[in-house]
Amino acid sequence: MAKKLTKKSFERLNAQVKDFIAQQGNATFNYKNVAQALGVTASISIGDIAVILEELAYNGEIVEITPGRYKSLRRTNVTTGTFVRRSNGKNSVITDDDGEQIMVAERNSMHAFNGDKVKISVAARTPGIEAEAEVIEIIEKKEQTFIGKLKVDKHFGYLLTDSKFLATDVFIPKNKLKGGVTGDKAIVRITEWPDDSKNPKGEVVDILGKAGENNAEIHAILAEFGLPYHYPENVDKAALKIGAGITPEEIAKRLDMRDVTTFTIDPKDAKDFDDALSIRTLQNGNYEVGVHIADVTHYVKPDSLLDREAEKRATSVYLVDRVVPMLPEHLSNGICSLRPDEEKLTFSCVFEMTPAGKVVDSKICRTVIKSDRRFTYEEAQNIIETGEGDFKTEVLALDGLAKILRKKRYENGSVDFDRTEVRFDIDENGHPTGVYFKESKDANKLIEEFMLLANKTVARFVGEVKGKRKKAKAFVYRVHDMPDPVKLEDLSRLSRTFGYKVKSQGSSKEVNNSLNRLLKDVKGRGEENLLSTLALKCMAKAKYTTENIGHYGLGFEYYTHFTSPIRRYPDMMVHRLIDKYLNGGRSANVTKLEDQCRHSSDMEQLAANAERASIKYKQVEYLNDHLGEVYDGVISGVTEWGLYVELTENKCEGLVPIRDLTDDYYDFDEKNYCLIGLRKNNRYQLGDSVKVKVARANLERKQLDFALVDERHRCQDEDDMGKKMSVPQALRSGKKSRSVKKTNNSKKGHTNKKRRGK
Repeated sequence: MAKKLTKKSFERLNAQVKDFIAQQGNATFNYKNVAQALGVTASISIGDIAVILEELAYNGEIVEITPGRYKSLRRTNVTTGTFVRRSNGKNSVITDDDGEQIMVAERNSMHAFNGDKVKISVAARTPGIEAEAEVIEIIEKKEQTFIGKLKVDKHFGYLLTDSKFLATDVFIPKNKLKGGVTGDKAIVRITEWPDDSKNPKGEVVDILGKAGENNAEIHAILAEFGLPYHYPENVDKAALKIGAGITPEEIAKRLDMRDVTTFTIDPKDAKDFDDALSIRTLQNGNYEVGVHIADVTHYVKPDSLLDREAEKRATSVYLVDRVVPMLPEHLSNGICSLRPDEEKLTFSCVFEMTPAGKVVDSKICRTVIKSDRRFTYEEAQNIIETGEGDFKTEVLALDGLAKILRKKRYENGSVDFDRTEVRFDIDENGHPTGVYFKESKDANKLIEEFMLLANKTVARFVGEVKGKRKKAKAFVYRVHDMPDPVKLEDLSRLSRTFGYKVKSQGSSKEVNNSLNRLLKDVKGRGEENLLSTLALKCMAKAKYTTENIGHYGLGFEYYTHFTSPIRRYPDMMVHRLIDKYLNGGRSANVTKLEDQCRHSSDMEQLAANAERASIKYKQVEYLNDHLGEVYDGVISGVTEWGLYVELTENKCEGLVPIRDLTDDYYDFDEKNYCLIGLRKNNRYQLGDSVKVKVARANLERKQLDFALVDERHRCQDEDDMGKKMSVPQALRSGKKSRSVKKTNNSKKGHTNKKRRGK
């Protein structure tokens, strides 16, 4: 266990940090930058640097421009940036030069909208007082659309919206309603916002249907995130002109694997089968395993109408009740889909593997296949469990190899996060009637392992420098950065209080193996929710980029996405690059590739947000039928405004507002992920089991409110809580928690973190 710094050592580190800051001018920095510059590697010292920076920001000596990122107080008084509008009136501008977020009062906003490029005048900064700016010019207006319900009167209409980016309704002239009537769900474009008007003016772009109808609400979710909810007619027509084109001439260019046993394994409701597996036994006793991927780029040519639409969308969007495909259905569910008993063009990784699971040879090539069978996951799982069924020899052989690959992957440092996915039973009107969970079994993991193997092999083929090459050719990687060291140290500290050891430093393999041990050891225990949630929060987000830093979570030095070109544009990019390099082509343009990677990562995040929003909407809709009912749950989030609780029975999540905790004044202890009652020492901590009643369900805002119905959460004694101090004890000992310090920080304009229920 790392030892805490002595007072003298801490003061010396504090002075070094201040010296570093004095040399930065207008540059921004975080604790990682400071630690690297000072040559600090010990996790405890890195954590101290983070605390020092936080203290300096608290005292007004530096400014925290975004969470965890700082700069000195010096700046010019006129600058440019991006306007951030909020419905709660807390508008701000994020500056272009350093990303600082500066408050802008509504009276000083010039009615700028969220995303507008603006020029601002920054008031002279006083230490300890939050900076404030005034918009003096709107340089570039961003097109603004809002979704909401129409209210139409005799001479005009309004859009009533719950957007977090707008506090007012939108005025719509009668001739701009596009036939909309009261109660319609509509998309409205802002046309102007006169200086002397309280409300912006707009025009209806599209009527989505009646508010509350399933299609209207799902389309509204897509539109909210700027995602398409229908295909342009000309794109569909272009797709319909494409034929399968499996001619003798095309087959002659490819490795013919039509006579090898091949099958797909997919969800029971899947239609776009973009991967298939083949297997046969070689004369030397080894297996030949083929991972066959739909050859989408054979049909979708670069810069064609179809390609431009696919690039713009970047991904298929998977919502509760539908898939919005990246490619038109003629391609995604037809020509490119690896349906059984149909010849298909594929791009493949073909492996020679020993019965012990060792890959002794591999090749990447274009192929032609013919799938013998379409399995659902349930059907393949039944074969694995019973040893009986179609192609049982092949399925069982692949399952055995997959288990060996998975075991080796975990031994080499892959993290085993097993997340539950929520699914709904939906009636003919789209209304949720039940909730069930998607469970990952051996059949799912079989497919996963061979897709991982193919993705890793393709990335290594390009990324690993061999022979005379001094530099790898430009490529698209799927990367995953190292965990946040401060969060990892917090996890390690909290884990120790429960008797577990998590390494916060060392090689990625050592750290990940310790995380896997933790996740395995906490299964079924009371602290499982707390520690597994915190372990997940340590992780960075995976993204696409041309700069390979490896995939931390998988423990792979090289990784990409090659196996799903029907639903992901980066996979199409990878297919084209592999084809180019297999044929001796020169390195691709890195700048263009990086722009495409950035766009694909952004669209992936939007699609994930839309998916979560659709799940949230169905959760609210489902529990709206169960108001007043009581459920067991687990605290899944702790914030200054309340407790998020996930129900055990159906994984629906709602908020217990802090205003409803009327028995005490509660303080948010950010470091220990809990709310603490300052008088009675009641403690509500992330991962605690609670009992709640469904109190409110707001479909418009996709919000659930719960009410606590038990009084179990009293402060435990020191032994039970790993000798954690209560807030009064901390104050007496002079060891203020971050939340307590924020509570008293009125001079900086912080929200008071103490809350009374009324």
